[in-house]
Amino acid sequence: MRQQRFHGRVESGGRECSWPGCEEAGEFRAPGGRASGFDGPGDYRWFCLGHVREFNAGYDYFEGMDAEEIFRAQSPLHGWETQTRAFRPDAGIDGAPRWADFSDPLEAISGRARAHVKRRQADLKPENARFTPGERRALEVLGLDGAIDRKALRLRYTRLLRQYHPDHNGGDHGHSERLQTVVEAYQVLRKAAALA
Repeated sequence: MRQQRFHGRVESGGRECSWPGCEEAGEFRAPGGRASGFDGPGDYRWFCLGHVREFNAGYDYFEGMDAEEIFRAQSPLHGWETQTRAFRPDAGIDGAPRWADFSDPLEAISGRARAHVKRRQADLKPENARFTPGERRALEVLGLDGAIDRKALRLRYTRLLRQYHPDHNGGDHGHSERLQTVVEAYQVLRKAAALA
Protein backbone atom coordinates (compact mmCIF):
# COMPACT_ATOMS: atom_id res chain seq x y z
CA MET A 1 0.00 0.00 0.00
CA ARG A 2 1.59 3.27 -1.11
CA GLN A 3 1.09 6.18 1.28
CA GLN A 4 1.08 9.79 0.15
CA ARG A 5 3.04 11.45 2.94
CA PHE A 6 2.02 15.06 2.89
CA HIS A 7 -1.74 15.01 2.65
CA GLY A 8 -2.46 11.86 4.66
CA ARG A 9 -4.25 9.97 1.90
CA VAL A 10 -3.72 6.22 1.94
CA GLU A 11 -4.97 4.09 -0.93
CA SER A 12 -8.17 2.53 0.30
CA GLY A 13 -7.73 -0.99 -0.99
CA GLY A 14 -11.51 -1.24 -1.21
CA ARG A 15 -12.26 0.27 2.23
CA GLU A 16 -15.40 2.37 2.41
CA CYS A 17 -15.80 5.56 4.41
CA SER A 18 -16.83 4.80 8.02
CA TRP A 19 -19.28 7.71 8.06
CA PRO A 20 -22.86 6.38 8.23
CA GLY A 21 -24.46 6.42 4.79
CA CYS A 22 -21.28 7.39 2.87
CA GLU A 23 -20.14 5.07 0.08
CA GLU A 24 -16.93 6.88 -0.93
CA ALA A 25 -13.47 5.34 -0.45
CA GLY A 26 -12.06 5.53 3.10
CA GLU A 27 -8.62 6.98 2.37
CA PHE A 28 -7.98 9.10 5.49
CA ARG A 29 -7.18 7.57 8.85
CA ALA A 30 -8.74 8.87 12.08
CA PRO A 31 -8.39 7.59 15.65
CA GLY A 32 -10.90 4.97 16.72
CA GLY A 33 -12.19 4.26 20.18
CA ARG A 34 -9.54 4.19 22.90
CA ALA A 35 -8.84 0.59 23.88
CA SER A 36 -9.05 -0.15 27.60
CA GLY A 37 -5.68 0.10 29.34
CA PHE A 38 -3.92 1.41 26.22
CA ASP A 39 -2.80 5.00 25.84
CA GLY A 40 -3.15 5.31 22.10
CA PRO A 41 -5.56 5.47 19.22
CA GLY A 42 -6.80 1.89 19.37
CA ASP A 43 -8.33 0.81 16.07
CA TYR A 44 -8.45 3.37 13.27
CA ARG A 45 -11.52 4.63 11.44
CA TRP A 46 -11.27 5.43 7.75
CA PHE A 47 -13.08 8.39 6.16
CA CYS A 48 -13.31 10.16 2.84
CA LEU A 49 -11.80 13.67 2.67
CA GLY A 50 -15.02 15.54 3.49
CA HIS A 51 -15.90 13.36 6.44
CA VAL A 52 -12.38 13.25 7.92
CA ARG A 53 -12.45 17.04 7.97
CA GLU A 54 -15.80 17.00 9.72
CA PHE A 55 -14.56 14.35 12.18
CA ASN A 56 -11.41 16.35 12.97
CA ALA A 57 -13.42 19.53 13.59
CA GLY A 58 -15.34 17.81 16.38
CA TYR A 59 -12.68 15.45 17.75
CA ASP A 60 -12.04 15.60 21.51
CA TYR A 61 -9.03 13.62 22.73
CA PHE A 62 -10.20 13.86 26.34
CA GLU A 63 -13.69 12.53 25.69
CA GLY A 64 -14.60 9.88 28.26
CA MET A 65 -11.82 10.85 30.72
CA ASP A 66 -12.52 12.07 34.23
CA ALA A 67 -10.85 15.21 35.63
CA GLU A 68 -7.95 13.26 37.21
CA GLU A 69 -7.15 11.44 33.96
CA ILE A 70 -7.24 14.72 32.01
CA PHE A 71 -4.93 16.38 34.55
CA ARG A 72 -2.48 13.45 34.38
CA ALA A 73 -2.51 13.44 30.55
CA GLN A 74 -1.81 17.19 30.42
CA SER A 75 0.98 17.08 33.00
CA PRO A 76 4.44 17.75 31.56
CA LEU A 77 5.69 14.90 33.78
CA HIS A 78 3.23 12.37 32.34
CA GLY A 79 5.16 9.19 31.60
CA TRP A 80 8.20 10.25 33.65
CA GLU A 81 6.98 8.99 37.03
CA THR A 82 9.28 5.96 37.06
CA GLN A 83 13.05 5.98 36.97
CA THR A 84 14.60 4.46 33.91
CA ARG A 85 17.32 1.88 34.42
CA ALA A 86 20.14 4.22 33.41
CA PHE A 87 19.19 6.75 36.11
CA ARG A 88 18.65 4.37 39.03
CA PRO A 89 21.28 4.28 41.80
CA ASP A 90 22.34 0.76 40.78
CA ALA A 91 22.94 1.76 37.15
CA GLY A 92 26.32 1.10 35.63
CA ILE A 93 26.77 -2.33 37.17
CA ASP A 94 26.12 -4.08 33.86
CA GLY A 95 28.59 -1.91 31.95
CA ALA A 96 26.05 0.65 30.75
CA PRO A 97 26.85 4.29 31.57
CA ARG A 98 25.38 5.88 34.68
CA TRP A 99 23.70 8.80 32.92
CA ALA A 100 23.28 10.69 36.18
CA ASP A 101 27.08 11.00 36.42
CA PHE A 102 27.32 13.01 33.19
CA SER A 103 26.20 16.53 32.40
CA ASP A 104 26.32 15.83 28.66
CA PRO A 105 24.89 12.57 27.22
CA LEU A 106 27.61 12.53 24.57
CA GLU A 107 30.23 12.24 27.31
CA ALA A 108 28.49 9.09 28.57
CA ILE A 109 28.33 7.62 25.09
CA SER A 110 31.96 8.39 24.37
CA GLY A 111 32.96 7.01 27.79
CA ARG A 112 31.20 3.77 26.98
CA ALA A 113 32.94 3.63 23.59
CA ARG A 114 36.34 4.24 25.21
CA ALA A 115 35.66 1.44 27.71
CA HIS A 116 34.75 -0.89 24.84
CA VAL A 117 37.98 -0.07 22.97
CA LYS A 118 39.96 -0.56 26.17
CA ARG A 119 38.37 -4.00 26.71
CA ARG A 120 39.11 -5.02 23.11
CA GLN A 121 42.75 -3.93 23.47
CA ALA A 122 43.03 -5.78 26.78
CA ASP A 123 41.69 -8.92 25.11
CA LEU A 124 44.52 -8.75 22.58
CA LYS A 125 47.28 -8.65 25.22
CA PRO A 126 49.24 -11.92 25.60
CA GLU A 127 48.51 -12.24 29.33
CA ASN A 128 44.78 -12.22 28.60
CA ALA A 129 45.02 -14.89 25.92
CA ARG A 130 45.20 -17.58 28.59
CA PHE A 131 41.67 -16.74 29.81
CA THR A 132 38.37 -17.54 28.08
CA PRO A 133 36.04 -14.64 27.16
CA GLY A 134 33.85 -15.43 30.20
CA GLU A 135 36.89 -15.41 32.46
CA ARG A 136 38.04 -12.08 30.98
CA ARG A 137 34.62 -10.59 31.77
CA ALA A 138 35.00 -11.90 35.34
CA LEU A 139 38.45 -10.28 35.56
CA GLU A 140 36.90 -7.00 34.43
CA VAL A 141 34.17 -7.24 37.11
CA LEU A 142 36.86 -7.68 39.76
CA GLY A 143 39.01 -4.92 38.29
CA LEU A 144 41.92 -7.23 37.49
CA ASP A 145 44.07 -7.75 34.42
CA GLY A 146 45.33 -11.00 32.94
CA ALA A 147 48.69 -10.86 34.73
CA ILE A 148 47.41 -12.24 38.04
CA ASP A 149 47.95 -15.33 40.11
CA ARG A 150 45.68 -17.15 42.55
CA LYS A 151 46.95 -15.07 45.53
CA ALA A 152 46.20 -11.73 43.80
CA LEU A 153 42.74 -13.01 42.90
CA ARG A 154 42.03 -14.01 46.49
CA LEU A 155 43.26 -10.63 47.86
CA ARG A 156 41.10 -8.66 45.44
CA TYR A 157 38.05 -10.83 46.19
CA THR A 158 38.52 -10.38 49.95
CA ARG A 159 38.87 -6.60 49.56
CA LEU A 160 35.67 -6.39 47.48
CA LEU A 161 33.77 -8.60 49.92
CA ARG A 162 34.69 -6.26 52.76
CA GLN A 163 33.58 -3.29 50.68
CA TYR A 164 30.18 -4.64 49.60
CA HIS A 165 29.08 -7.18 52.25
CA PRO A 166 26.58 -5.75 54.80
CA ASP A 167 28.43 -7.41 57.70
CA HIS A 168 31.51 -5.31 56.88
CA ASN A 169 30.04 -2.02 55.60
CA GLY A 170 27.77 -1.03 58.46
CA GLY A 171 24.72 -3.03 57.36
CA ASP A 172 24.29 -1.25 54.01
CA HIS A 173 22.33 -3.62 51.74
CA GLY A 174 22.46 -1.19 48.80
CA HIS A 175 25.34 -3.06 47.19
CA SER A 176 23.74 -6.51 47.16
CA GLU A 177 23.62 -6.73 43.34
CA ARG A 178 27.25 -5.66 43.04
CA LEU A 179 28.21 -8.18 45.74
CA GLN A 180 26.43 -10.91 43.80
CA THR A 181 28.34 -10.08 40.59
CA VAL A 182 31.65 -10.10 42.51
CA VAL A 183 30.90 -13.52 44.02
CA GLU A 184 29.86 -14.93 40.62
CA ALA A 185 33.01 -13.55 38.98
CA TYR A 186 35.19 -15.07 41.69
CA GLN A 187 33.50 -18.45 41.27
CA VAL A 188 34.29 -18.36 37.53
CA LEU A 189 37.95 -17.39 38.06
CA ARG A 190 38.56 -19.76 40.95
CA LYS A 191 37.98 -22.66 38.53
CA ALA A 192 40.00 -21.11 35.67
CA ALA A 193 42.56 -23.42 34.13
CA ALA A 194 44.96 -20.46 33.78
CA LEU A 195 45.16 -20.16 37.58
CA ALA A 196 45.54 -23.88 38.31
